[in-house]
Amino acid sequence: MRFRHRAAAGLATLLLPVAGMVGLASPAEAATSATATYTKASDWGSGFEGRWTVKNTGTTTLSAWTVEWDFPSGTSVTSAWDADVTSSGLHWTAKNKSWNGSLAPGASVSFGFNGTGTGSPSGCKLNGGSCDGTSVPGDAAPSAPGTPTASGITDTSVKLSWSAATDDKGIKNYDVLRGGAKVATVTGTSYTDTGLTAGTDYSYSVQARDTADQTGPASGSVAVRTTGGGGTDPGPQPGSKVNLGYFTEWGVYGRNYHVKNLVTSGSASKITHINYAFGNVKNGQCTVDDTYAAYDKAYTADQSVSGTADTWDQPLRGNFNQLRQLKAKYPNIKVLYSFGGWTYSGGFGQAAANAAAFAKSCKAVIEDPRWADVFDGIDIDWEYPNACGLSCDTSGAAAFKNLMQALRTEFGPNYLITAAITADASDGGKIDAADYGGAGQYVDWYNVMTYDYFGAWDKTGPTAPHSPLTSYAGIPKAGFNSADAIAKLKAKGVPASKLLLGIGFYGRGWTGVTQAAPGGSATGAAPGTYEAGIEDYKVLKNSCPATGTVGGTAYAYCGSNWWSYDTPATIGTKMTWAKNQGLGGAFFWEFSGDTSNGELVTAISNGLK
Repeated sequence: MRFRHRAAAGLATLLLPVAGMVGLASPAEAATSATATYTKASDWGSGFEGRWTVKNTGTTTLSAWTVEWDFPSGTSVTSAWDADVTSSGLHWTAKNKSWNGSLAPGASVSFGFNGTGTGSPSGCKLNGGSCDGTSVPGDAAPSAPGTPTASGITDTSVKLSWSAATDDKGIKNYDVLRGGAKVATVTGTSYTDTGLTAGTDYSYSVQARDTADQTGPASGSVAVRTTGGGGTDPGPQPGSKVNLGYFTEWGVYGRNYHVKNLVTSGSASKITHINYAFGNVKNGQCTVDDTYAAYDKAYTADQSVSGTADTWDQPLRGNFNQLRQLKAKYPNIKVLYSFGGWTYSGGFGQAAANAAAFAKSCKAVIEDPRWADVFDGIDIDWEYPNACGLSCDTSGAAAFKNLMQALRTEFGPNYLITAAITADASDGGKIDAADYGGAGQYVDWYNVMTYDYFGAWDKTGPTAPHSPLTSYAGIPKAGFNSADAIAKLKAKGVPASKLLLGIGFYGRGWTGVTQAAPGGSATGAAPGTYEAGIEDYKVLKNSCPATGTVGGTAYAYCGSNWWSYDTPATIGTKMTWAKNQGLGGAFFWEFSGDTSNGELVTAISNGLK
């Protein structure tokens, strides 16, 4: 099966009228208006990608949707994402997933599929009615109320107001939700919540109930921080997209990059999560790698986040103590301990042989009494399950799923459990080697490593961007781009909201290159500060500025060197794409490659808003 990038530029959109329309809702029934439109997003000869978009064009909420169509003989769906697609002969039916069935007035949702054949759909039906924007059957749940506004905020209270919902039967009352849990039911469109804690973050939304006791969708959320409580920076607000960065344990040495740099660069106020990299995996167990950097290195007052010097007899120093101080200053930041990585992934095969024991050992590290308050979860960076990285793993396709299941069982629902995973979407590639779809139910999200596709390990080239967003003419290998990777993971059943797009804060490059455009030959790796063929963005932006873009990322040609890397502009494009795909956010490797004022972190933060 082939997965092509999901670009639809220049392709026509077809609005399909229904042939033989079924009856519309009777006057006693609720009805809304909606359309279903079809686009062939890409075609590669032996197959194609199709996309349906359902839009609520009426004034009441559509609580669920089912799209039906017919394909001619020889054309069929081979895989689908963001909908459950089934068939009976030549007739195809797509039903919404549990998370994307409700559509407020004006809202739309898309689902896609890969198919074979050359035919086009016909006989479109939406909820048994017309696809062309006239009435379709549906229940009469109320619309979503307006997003609340907050006023009169004190140390212990806040007043909320919102615009009314609509319903054909009339609105009975509203539930006020704090953090998703109901705290009050009111008949009007305002409420004052009391008994709150000073200097604390809260999130509020409301949902309406009609006179038939049908509850509509929740409104948008408003973030509120009560006054008082020491005046710490609240950082990113609840409900925002994930903006996660890797902090490397060894960066405190040659790179001279410390936790305090997150503060001085302004990055700490713009991120939501940190992955501390890396813990080791030895003898089938999690273990701290560099104990000196992790919890023993002493910081002077000017080096410390808190401005207080470490003492010789304090129970915790090093990066862990600095992260503790960072969380005190920015309480919304969550920190995960990441285990594995390219160098330490060889231990995962043994760990998978007794996944329960591995999970228990990891929890013991996370909950060590010296730093139990520092970590909010665990990240697994296994490169790669049932495939080859620095070494080759043969533990089988089910090993990764079993490992993640054991971690969730051991850690329970209150810890974050995530994994950095391959972005190789080639036919029979690394995504196909392990059960990422099955493991997805146990993780909060996947960090999809959509970088390092191409580099100077192929010393003669051809030159190609290491982090292409989409495919392009002349790309050296099919399936080696972000869009194909995300599409393939969706097709395997991973919800879009559990996928984070990866950004590299570095470039990869060749030397001995004679052409500026991608696809040129080379003689080897371009020189780099720490390693040939790789260089930080903060260096490249000045030493070899970008000269062009390809596949949604930038490249640069200077002298005989050719580099590819992301810039604030290309990151902006990628973040727009990620939001349009419904992704959970983005992550990056790693902080020290950014400028001293956090230029790339800022671009991700702005792009995800």
